[in-house]
Amino acid sequence: MNELLLIITLLVSFGGTLVFLKVFGKGGLFAWIGIATVFANIEVTIVVRAFGMEQTLGNTLFAATFLATDILSELYGKKEANKGVLAGIFTSLTFILLSFMWVHYIPSENDWASDFVHGLFSNTPRMLLSSLIAYIVSEAIDVNLYHAWWKLTENKTGSHTKMLWFRNNFSTLISQLINIVIFNFGAFWGIYGLTELIAITGACYVIYIVTSLMDTPFIYLARKISSEKQNG
Repeated sequence: MNELLLIITLLVSFGGTLVFLKVFGKGGLFAWIGIATVFANIEVTIVVRAFGMEQTLGNTLFAATFLATDILSELYGKKEANKGVLAGIFTSLTFILLSFMWVHYIPSENDWASDFVHGLFSNTPRMLLSSLIAYIVSEAIDVNLYHAWWKLTENKTGSHTKMLWFRNNFSTLISQLINIVIFNFGAFWGIYGLTELIAITGACYVIYIVTSLMDTPFIYLARKISSEKQNG
């Protein structure tokens, strides 16, 4: 069941990126980064076992933010991709602030939700801060690597459009490794033993490898959508 849900979440995460691009254009990608960031920050508090590995959730939604910034890089340039990163940062900061306040309200005697909200969010500031730091560092690296690979492939092939798969995958795979190491060790150090923490980090990165490779068709579809909008 977990495996099926992860696959569905991946398709929704990547498919949603394309839907928002097609319907709303560049602004849709900024909006989707914000949506995926908030949901990922909630999901990441859950640890599940899937595909024989223990892992935190949120991997597929975070992968969608990397896909969105890569699409922004490919279609609109480095400046717009960096704006997408800023959109994710501001969204995360807002979510951290609001979730901190939620657990400090004094509930009414008729309230039924506060205990659940408190149970979920009272232990998440460390996770959210780790997530924010990991996001800032890894997304900045992703954008810069994307354009560094792009310059390399353009010099190698003489084409501005060829080897999209190369710059997309190799920028994402490296930045995702940095992302998951910073987050897991920042959020869970002292909560899990070192051996278990390394195992969770390795499992999460395996998932990131799969999601990074699977997002390649989506970035090609994004370029096709952009081309059709320009020609339409």
